[in-house]
Amino acid sequence: MLVFYVLLVVTMAVEVLRREAFSYSSIWGEEVVRYSFIYLAWIGAASAVRERAHIRIDVIMHYLGPRMKALLYMLGDLVMFSVALVALYWSFETVTVSWKFGSVSHGLRVSMVWFLMAVPIGFTLLIARLIQSFIHDFNSLRTGRPVFEGNQLFD
Repeated sequence: MLVFYVLLVVTMAVEVLRREAFSYSSIWGEEVVRYSFIYLAWIGAASAVRERAHIRIDVIMHYLGPRMKALLYMLGDLVMFSVALVALYWSFETVTVSWKFGSVSHGLRVSMVWFLMAVPIGFTLLIARLIQSFIHDFNSLRTGRPVFEGNQLFD
């Protein structure tokens, strides 16, 4: 994530400087920033699963015991896993169409397959993190330990 974030910030800063100081901007800079942001978002989504940092309404979780919390988190992971599998399957269709017709980006003149692969890569990482989360929750349920709930925002 750090690589894409640094690439995004540096390219954006250079492009703003070029536009303001030299009244010139390039199309490739805008594309680098856009595609870096897309990869950053998808890799970040997988990281958020690991940290349990996705936005959720968890008021009811405060009133549940550790066993029920673990079961509820496991149910959420299973639902998210099934949605991610469907999305992973359908995201490959876009990639294969782009591969078949050889589409390239306008500014960088690079195959769009590299940029469209952000979605399948992101969902693959997300699925891997969901499996890890499910196993961790299952072990917590089995041993009676409290389930990992993520870090609180305002603690």
